[in-house]
Amino acid sequence: MCEKIAKTVRRSAKSTKRDFHYVYIIRSKKDCSDLYIGMTSDLRKRLADHNEQRVRYTKGLAPWELVYYSAFPSRELAREFETYLKSHSGRAFLRKRLISPD
Repeated sequence: MCEKIAKTVRRSAKSTKRDFHYVYIIRSKKDCSDLYIGMTSDLRKRLADHNEQRVRYTKGLAPWELVYYSAFPSRELAREFETYLKSHSGRAFLRKRLISPD
């Protein structure tokens, strides 16, 4: 995995435009136990979409607050991390290490 990350970083360092991909976690202000994990290349726009109820899966629990995000140099790495966070062990990790319960 580390070798894969190093190759991706080297590749993205060559390009002049830095396109980051973000994995984010949002929490519903309506029901604090409800979390949503997603990925985007435009974090501000995506959060606005969630809060303006333009996202099918989150529209019933708006408004949302951003509780965590991480930037990745490639879409592939972001997708892998998002998939991990959505797994059983990834959910345990995020609750223990990434976000504090409210």
